Amino acid sequence: MPKAEIDALTAEFFGAFDNRGGKAADVARIRRLLLPGGVIVSTGPEFAAYTVEEFIEPRERLLAEGRLTEFSEWETSERTDIAGDIASRFGEYRKSGILDGEPFEGGGTKTIQFVRTEEGWRISAFAWYDRP
Repeated sequence: MPKAEIDALTAEFFGAFDNRGGKAADVARIRRLLLPGGVIVSTGPEFAAYTVEEFIEPRERLLAEGRLTEFSEWETSERTDIAGDIASRFGEYRKSGILDGEPFEGGGTKTIQFVRTEEGWRISAFAWYDRP
């Protein structure tokens, strides 16, 4: 059962950035999926560490202001290890969209850490590496 819940949470996480077909991305839902003190790190091509709010704000703006359209990202493979109330997922992903009028595609690797809370599974941390 926990694996199905973690799969659903991961799909909801990836779906938060989707603005295909003119629909509004729901990046704000990240606040519900992550613990308030969650740690977010991008390792490449440039290293950056974010709080939840530091991560959400520029992405909300980018997806809402029309610079990034028809965007989606999705997992292509994953491995999830669960031990009691903690879990770790390591996966590959792809993404595509139109940035400033130019189509693009890309991908990389994400690692997501989960914890089971009284409200259910939540993300405690995630990190990603975009392949150049």
